[in-house]
Amino acid sequence: VLFASALAHVSIIVFFNFNSLNFILLLPFPWGRMRLPKTVSPLHYDLSLHPNLTTMDFKGVVRIQLDVQEDTGAIVLHAKQMQVSNAWLLAPEGARPLRVLEYPRFHQLALLSDAVLTRGRKYEVQLEFAANLSDSFHGFYKSSYRTSTGEVRVLASTQFEATYARAAFPCFDEPAFKANFTIQIIREPRHISISNMPKVKTVLLPGGLLEDHFDTSVKMSTYLVAYIVSDFLSVSKTTRHGVKISVYAVPEKIDQTAFALDAAVQLLDFYDDYFDIPYPLPKQDLAAIPDFQSGAMENWGLTTYRETGLLFDPDKSSASDRLGLAKVIAHELAHQWFGNLVTMEWWNDLWLNEGFAKFMEYVSLRVTYPELQVDDIFLGKCFEAMEVDSLSSSHPVSTDVENPTQIQEMFDDVSYDKGACILNMLRDFLTPEAFEVGIIRYLKRYSYQNTVNSHLWESLSNICNSDDLDEGRKHKEFCSERSLQSGASKWYSGDELDVRAIMDTWTLQEGFPLVTVEVRGREVRLSQERYLKTADRSLTEGFLWQIPLTYMTSASNTIHRFLLKTKTDVLYLPEEADWVKFNVDMSGFYMVHYAGEGWNSLIRLLQHNHTALSSNDRASLIHNVFQLVSTGNVRLDTALELSLYLSRETEIMAVTQGFQELVPLYKLMEKRDMAALENRMKDYIVDLFRGLIDRQEWTDSGSVSERVLRSYLLLFGSVRNYAPCVTKATQLFNRWRDSEGTMSLPVDVTMAVFVIGARTPEGWDFLFEEYRRSLQMSLKSRLKSAMSISHLQDKLKWMMEQSLHGEVMKTQDLPGVVVSISKNPRGYKLAWDFLRANWHTLIKKFELGSSTISHLVIEVTNQYSTREMLDEVRSFFGSLTEESGAKMRCIRQTYETIEENIRWMDKNLPLLQAWLDRRSRRQREDL
Repeated sequence: VLFASALAHVSIIVFFNFNSLNFILLLPFPWGRMRLPKTVSPLHYDLSLHPNLTTMDFKGVVRIQLDVQEDTGAIVLHAKQMQVSNAWLLAPEGARPLRVLEYPRFHQLALLSDAVLTRGRKYEVQLEFAANLSDSFHGFYKSSYRTSTGEVRVLASTQFEATYARAAFPCFDEPAFKANFTIQIIREPRHISISNMPKVKTVLLPGGLLEDHFDTSVKMSTYLVAYIVSDFLSVSKTTRHGVKISVYAVPEKIDQTAFALDAAVQLLDFYDDYFDIPYPLPKQDLAAIPDFQSGAMENWGLTTYRETGLLFDPDKSSASDRLGLAKVIAHELAHQWFGNLVTMEWWNDLWLNEGFAKFMEYVSLRVTYPELQVDDIFLGKCFEAMEVDSLSSSHPVSTDVENPTQIQEMFDDVSYDKGACILNMLRDFLTPEAFEVGIIRYLKRYSYQNTVNSHLWESLSNICNSDDLDEGRKHKEFCSERSLQSGASKWYSGDELDVRAIMDTWTLQEGFPLVTVEVRGREVRLSQERYLKTADRSLTEGFLWQIPLTYMTSASNTIHRFLLKTKTDVLYLPEEADWVKFNVDMSGFYMVHYAGEGWNSLIRLLQHNHTALSSNDRASLIHNVFQLVSTGNVRLDTALELSLYLSRETEIMAVTQGFQELVPLYKLMEKRDMAALENRMKDYIVDLFRGLIDRQEWTDSGSVSERVLRSYLLLFGSVRNYAPCVTKATQLFNRWRDSEGTMSLPVDVTMAVFVIGARTPEGWDFLFEEYRRSLQMSLKSRLKSAMSISHLQDKLKWMMEQSLHGEVMKTQDLPGVVVSISKNPRGYKLAWDFLRANWHTLIKKFELGSSTISHLVIEVTNQYSTREMLDEVRSFFGSLTEESGAKMRCIRQTYETIEENIRWMDKNLPLLQAWLDRRSRRQREDL
């Protein structure tokens, strides 16, 4: 038997010989880097696992077939927090024991062979291993749920992305080490097991246990391996292309799976056709896991989800729930091609997976579920990405990472949302048809392989220059049509358009451009610089983008295009115009400042004829003008004057963007002692939207966008104590409570009703009882949100403690609860204290660098705007060690955000006061 541990790069091997004598041999670990050597690569894993759901541990055996690329005496691979024993090298000349060294700091094992493994030959290694089921949400971890009778049932599930397969079995845990997997799982008869591939047989073992054997997988990365042992039930359907789709859930929630099943069938069929590449597996399972940290995971053939991301009750779920579910399923199924079939070489290019999957959510749902009106929310994702990307602590879309914490930090708004937004810009620029043909070409070219950024740009360039590859039906159709067109548009003719040169400026440098436009007659002067919220202007220097500009004018509806490659340039309008709007529909990832009279002409347009611009154009003007106050390009008065037009706005994108820009102004004040100005700002916003709020019916009628907007407006009116909303919500709450929760409330108004109910201790307790009893996931989510908005501080504190405990409220929901309470004027100090007091527990449970921890850090602190709070935040995060998160990017982002808030308040509070005074005078004069 061999045991090993490591000090620096020295491993201690302890041999126990047969005479019970032992000796210690100090050996250096044969590898000194975090990335594995490329001397050997895995071809096939044969993996047998036996999880024990009583003792909460598991053991297993793995046989790995290896291809030796260079002569070596050591095989270095990953294993984390497990006991590895009985390591054997299986070669044609017989089996030989291998010595095992461990280097825990890098999660590495070295298997040392007495004889050299020869280049070009195939070998097998066999290892036995054992570990505990994880208490976190990563690796092979335990999950549990409570039945309606109060019984607690346990299951085991996996989450391996990004670096956690190594905690479940010894493996080469990097995305480029693709291999085939054959899996067997031992279980009790009361459970089932599922994995990436269909089950081929079940064998009865001595003692009554069963062993499920699964078919061999396609070639894939370790982070996509998945298996679950549970008592789930399932429902199934078959797609047009013959793929069996099944949705798995706990028995009492299986009746909430119909929507997900239908959506998965439609979406898999859509992708099969769109990508012109058949889905390569015989089945696709979707499983709702009771404990799950992220939203969902794209494991090939077995996608896993939070219960709220998959389960849907048509009577209890809102329009936004349906939209959210469809987006999550569309995202994970897009990954079956982008990410699974073609995988990034290393995590620095994670955006090739996540940006594409996020982008494809919208492409697929536009076609499969047009009634969801997904275009009404895409723009919001780009604004969210700009928020992060406007800080100097941002990072390029493609950025170097090495250790697991850095890799985890890549799962952020830059990889997902900015990635999707720059792809949308490129699609608009190349035309949707050329873009589609280019990405199909990319997927066909690199199927079952790994890629870097440049492979994508090459596939999108010179699309009709043929090579040996059969690029499919769509490619032939597109290129034959192109050859018939005379004078092909310069936007995608290969000789003029260097896709790589353009897109490198968007992926290899952080940030995004601010384009300043000055119109003088027909002449338009253009300049670009980095948009950055900072007092240090020198940080904006040295950046240059190739920007696909679009614009339209009062003189014509034609969308004009211009590629800005230099710091400054001049273009000429076809004719003079009253106004010019750049970045049509905000399809480009850049902001625009209209110098001279530019903003005034657009404000006049919005006040007199706002529908001359699309709702996306209006939303982008609202966004840009308020963001330009931060950089000093625009005075706050100008932005507030533009906002006045919102009293006539009805479209969801522009209305919600108005709220997104105006509400944070009073949220900053709530965390200072300035009630008078804070209340005047709140009154201004209520006044602005009063007409629209008054027109809302307390029903579930209308389109998805109308219903989502209704929920938003009625909730806002109720929280802001707008009398008609409070009266109606109070009536409905009392009737609902009197019926013991049996009365059917219109789903879209439930948040407004619950929020009013949560204001009294009795009302709050009633909501909590409903939360505890309910099996409807979307209803539980709304109840939880409403309870966290309450002003009852003892209840808020109790909620956070309960979520940490994980009995009644799931620990997976703790970050959402803490963030919601941090936005609450009565709760923000409680949330900050809770974050500090439980920091070490939180980073252990949710993992350093994870998007969950980053979200917590940023959201709990991003509405502070005083030097005292900045000092307090710095003092806490400054006391951490590297092991407890000191170097995380989110901490730098937090400092920057608070510093920017302080600057903004110092400069703009007097202006806000003066503008509100002037408006009051104007209103009095009008009377």
